[in-house]
Parts: sequence; structure tokens; C-alpha cells
Amino acid sequence: MHDQVKAVLFDFGLVLSGPANVTVWDAMKRELAMDEAQFLAGYWRVRDEYDRGTLNGTEYWNAVAGRELADAQLVKLKHLDTELWTDMNEPMVAWAERLQKAGVKTGILSNIGDAMEHGIRGKLAWIAEFTHAVWSHQLKMRKPEPEIYAVAVKGLGVPAAQILFVDDREENIRAAEAAGMLGIVYKNHASFLAEMKRKGFLDLWGA
Repeated sequence: MHDQVKAVLFDFGLVLSGPANVTVWDAMKRELAMDEAQFLAGYWRVRDEYDRGTLNGTEYWNAVAGRELADAQLVKLKHLDTELWTDMNEPMVAWAERLQKAGVKTGILSNIGDAMEHGIRGKLAWIAEFTHAVWSHQLKMRKPEPEIYAVAVKGLGVPAAQILFVDDREENIRAAEAAGMLGIVYKNHASFLAEMKRKGFLDLWGA
């Protein structure tokens, strides 16, 4: 294993998980009787506030709909939102498992709302195998705010300089590097492996 890295920190969405499931997206549009433009605007308009914990899941979905939704609709939409983002990126999930079996600490640092966290933890039992997880809504902050990285470092219990963070957003990686971590932007698996090779981390890939 690369002696510089003692822990690997993963973003969840678009790193451990794959792209949004289009079939589920369409089901949410039908549930709210919205066309693509309406739903796209509504879904993302206050998503940052949901991830930050300024809005809970019920408040978020009422904001998306523009009205107070029935309890049954709220339950369904929260479930569908979990399904939307849990088509897994199997090579990265398998790597996390190899790291864990090799005794390498693993963490999650994800911008995510309360209902999404509960849905993911309820559906994916293997999430419990990570050494530490930071879900943004719990802290009322989100990446790339510096303080959230400090929480992740403390939770992993190793110096920031020995943590490799993998995230799909450039600004989140830059903030992690400013906090002292190593970082790789994940765009697709081939480019990720090429960057791992360039930085001399491929032996860590086989951990």
C-alpha cells in the first residue's frame, strides 16, 4: 500500500454511486404531475438548503412541489429520491471493500439531506463498514466549506496529509487540498485510474 495514504475518504453521489436513474426521475415527475423543465428547476432550486439541513426532507419536497403534499406522497418521493441515487458505481464500492479488508480506514463525506441519509443507510447495509461518515445536513454545513473537512479528518483519526479524498467536483477537491488532504477528481473510472497511476497510488488500488 502507498505509505503516504492511511485513509481514503469518498464522496457518495457520483463516486460510490453512479449517475441518476432516469426511470426513477421520470416516476418522480409523474408523481408531481410536472414536465421536465418544471421538475428540473424545482428539484435543484433549494437542494443546497436541503443538503445543508436548512430544510428537512418534508420541507424540501413541499418546496419542490410548491404546495403541501400528503404524507403518502412525501413517503413515496423520499423513497424515490433514494432510489434515484443508489445505482452503485461497483468498481468504487468494491475498492472500498478491499481497503476495509486490508485495514485501511475509509470514510464518507457527502452533501446530503436527512431523508436521503436515512434512505441510503436503510438500503445499503455496507455503509456501516466505513470508519466514519459525515452527512452534511447533520452539521448544518456543506462542501466546500472548510469546517466540514476538519470534521472528516477528526472522524478518521489520521492526519489530513495521509487522507486521499475522491469527489466528482473540482471545488470540493480544491477545498480538501487546502485542508491538507490529497485529492482526486472523479469524472469517470478510466480517468480516475489514470490519475491514480500518475500520482503513484495504483498499489493502493489493489489494497
